[in-house]
Amino acid sequence: MHVPDGFIDLPVSAATGAVAAGAVAVSLRGARRELDERTAPLAGLVAAFIFAVQMLNFPVAAGTSGHLLGGALAAILVGPYTGVLCISVVLLMQGILFADGGLTALGVNITDMAVVTTVVAYALFRTLVKVLPRTRRSVTVSSFVAALASVPAAALAFTFFYWIGGTTDIPIGKVLTGMAGVHVLIGIGEATITALTVGAVIAVRPDLVYGARGLSAPLKLRVGGELVDAAPASGPEPVAARSARKVWATGLVTALVLAGFVSFYASASPDGLEKVAADQGIDRKTEPHHTADSPLADYGVKDVGDARISGGLAGVIGVGATVVVGSGVFWVVRRRRTAPDTAPAGGNA
Repeated sequence: MHVPDGFIDLPVSAATGAVAAGAVAVSLRGARRELDERTAPLAGLVAAFIFAVQMLNFPVAAGTSGHLLGGALAAILVGPYTGVLCISVVLLMQGILFADGGLTALGVNITDMAVVTTVVAYALFRTLVKVLPRTRRSVTVSSFVAALASVPAAALAFTFFYWIGGTTDIPIGKVLTGMAGVHVLIGIGEATITALTVGAVIAVRPDLVYGARGLSAPLKLRVGGELVDAAPASGPEPVAARSARKVWATGLVTALVLAGFVSFYASASPDGLEKVAADQGIDRKTEPHHTADSPLADYGVKDVGDARISGGLAGVIGVGATVVVGSGVFWVVRRRRTAPDTAPAGGNA
């Protein structure tokens, strides 16, 4: 779904850039409310994990592959505003370091892959968890459905952008049919990855799943064949006693293994957008990437001859860079939230 330079004309690219900038600004403010003592340490990890999983293209049809978009996963784990920022950080790192997704198309990509997927997925997720029984299984099922819907929604958003600003004269009906068809299949993969990840975190630390908080009835876990109330999202137990270090370490190691090793076995087939663009001629005016000479372009380390080592090193570097940049951004946002609480008390305003 990464749109390269040249697919969308400059006026629409500029307009979506303004939309993306506005969405990021709103998300920076909204994330201050979401980044508490539980989500703040994990937000950078979520961005790095999504970066890693996006390297794992999976086959979906003859000659076509797909990969995680991640908007649903990020929104459910750390909140919708923080989720937009997570995906934006991933897209920025991919565009600058790996020449993946055009820089003039960065606004299109953030609007499409970060904003649309997050808004659609989280709105649907919240609706489902309010009407379904308040159990771990319901949260997982809601995650699956929300993630499934988010991918075709992003495909429709791209089709709309192409309709108003495409640089090639292709009938919009053909673009719509091609994008919708293949991305429904990709959505199944997205939904599976999202549900498995959310389910895994809920199984060990349900309090860390942002989307499972604030329900009208307590979240329940099945223990010994019986449903019991899960630990409340917030309570008198000190945060230090409920450290998320093991979850964080496990997530980071998993991301490094996926990007550094498993990614070598990912499908080499073009992803959904690439396939539709090639079949329909959308890519006729594709422009060279501005960072095509990057030492990490195309997810390989320059001058490293062995493809396995080159790709693995690039993946590890990408995960490391994303977790550092993402954690730095969220640390600053979190600090701005807590600054008023640490101001000296007792003075007159």
